[in-house]
Amino acid sequence: MIDLDRTDLRILATLQAQGRITNAELAERINLSPSACLRRLQRLETEGVISGYAAQIDPQAVGLGLQAFVRVQLARHEGAEIERFVQRLAGWDEVVACHALTGDMDYLMHVYVADLEHFSRFLLDQLLNDAAVADVNSSFVLRTVKRSPSLPLRQLER
Repeated sequence: MIDLDRTDLRILATLQAQGRITNAELAERINLSPSACLRRLQRLETEGVISGYAAQIDPQAVGLGLQAFVRVQLARHEGAEIERFVQRLAGWDEVVACHALTGDMDYLMHVYVADLEHFSRFLLDQLLNDAAVADVNSSFVLRTVKRSPSLPLRQLER
């Protein structure tokens, strides 16, 4: 873990909110010279604190109107079986996030699809067709009440 000071955290918070800001605008906003700001930014990128830049896309605008959270229980918990499942899962475009869990389910997947028919095809043709899967439980999102791609950096300030 890299040691981050208040200025680093301000850079990160600004970039989380406005990823397309120019270095000159960023430097002005956090009261640094452009060259000092660029050095800090490059250090944050080199150290892997900033892992990339991406556009935030509205799922509805591109026809992905249904999202679901799918809990998956594996049949066996052997290393090779888990690895094979994880590799197959990496190829499923519908799955935008997947987390290994503690508790009664092994994985929680966040899935985006066009509609219920698309979800049914994904479930039957891919997920339930995987021999490693013992049980699946799905919950559909009715309404998103909070969505933020930003990490809570304010709590890290010293």
